[in-house]
Amino acid sequence: MLKVGILGGGQLGRMLLQAAANYPVETFVMENDEECPAAHLCHHFTKGDIRNFGDVYEFGKGLDAITIEIESVNEDALEKLESEGVKIYPKTAALRTIKNKILQKQFYAKHQVPTAPFEITANLDELRAKTDFIPAVHKIGAGGYDGKGIQILKTAEDINKGFDAPSVLEKMVAIDKEISQIIAINEKGEIAMYPLVDMVFNPDLNLLDYQISPANLPEKTLWKIEAIAMRVVKELKSPGLFAVELFVSRQGDVFVNETAPRVHNSGHHTIEANFSSQFDMLWRVILGYPLGNTAQISPSALVNLIGAEGATGPAHYEGLAEVLQMDCTFVHIYGKKETKPGRKMGHVTIMGKDTRDLVHKAHKIKQAIKVISK
Repeated sequence: MLKVGILGGGQLGRMLLQAAANYPVETFVMENDEECPAAHLCHHFTKGDIRNFGDVYEFGKGLDAITIEIESVNEDALEKLESEGVKIYPKTAALRTIKNKILQKQFYAKHQVPTAPFEITANLDELRAKTDFIPAVHKIGAGGYDGKGIQILKTAEDINKGFDAPSVLEKMVAIDKEISQIIAINEKGEIAMYPLVDMVFNPDLNLLDYQISPANLPEKTLWKIEAIAMRVVKELKSPGLFAVELFVSRQGDVFVNETAPRVHNSGHHTIEANFSSQFDMLWRVILGYPLGNTAQISPSALVNLIGAEGATGPAHYEGLAEVLQMDCTFVHIYGKKETKPGRKMGHVTIMGKDTRDLVHKAHKIKQAIKVISK
């Protein structure tokens, strides 16, 4: 039986472990919190810091494979483990490229992957010299996650909101749609692609608000996105599961925004809405099984449940009973004891055939459920 480790024991880790129940695999999880969502589902739990070289290296010795639920892991330890025969998903080289926004953008430029024009700034003084590049988005090179590490600079007066650290200054694009392509690639180079997802973001938190799958796009744009996503994962030269996030401009141009090297929020609907979920698919890649069927069982919408503004403390889900009564609706509560403003606390998947009805229900659920503190 293969011994597989997961670095990170949050909700993504828990959902990965739920999918692992279908396969002959012995699971290991490392996380700093013994009460994390994934702790009670794995075969073996290790308390440790996924950012610490020694903790990660000791955890990985003796395992057959390791995957991640978040990018902020110690890649030096993973590289050493990889050199000693432990398989890493994604490979350490791909992870290094993706987790640093500067390296990621340079990767797109090197491999002729369309992305918004950008410049690199080493510090705030360099940024102040780039006022002619405004309006733009300033993204910190290392450490940004879930909307953190991003500043929107609309005018030259916003320049001091930027980061006094190595960052990417990306020209703002007139966006018509934000699209996610979940894509898997195995050791043989075989690819499986999920139907595209149309994402709607909360402009204040820069977090996914709700999404619709499949995305409503012209056929030529759909083909263009699929071709670009395939180029990204093939050039990364690593088996794994990736979420390629893209912008579609009002003129129909497509730009890669960023890539996640793991299961992703924009793929959570696949648990109910697709024959093989993104979590099932990653296990198939790791275990060397045939790639799963990505076809939709039904069109779907997904609503993120986010901690309400001003709410900090023990979590309480107001309006949950109303949503649980809705047909073809699946509620996932992440089990986080504490809520705070903007924190992802769960999601709701809605299935149905009519896109307008899905959007209507998504907004209804957003109004019905509030994650507050007791």
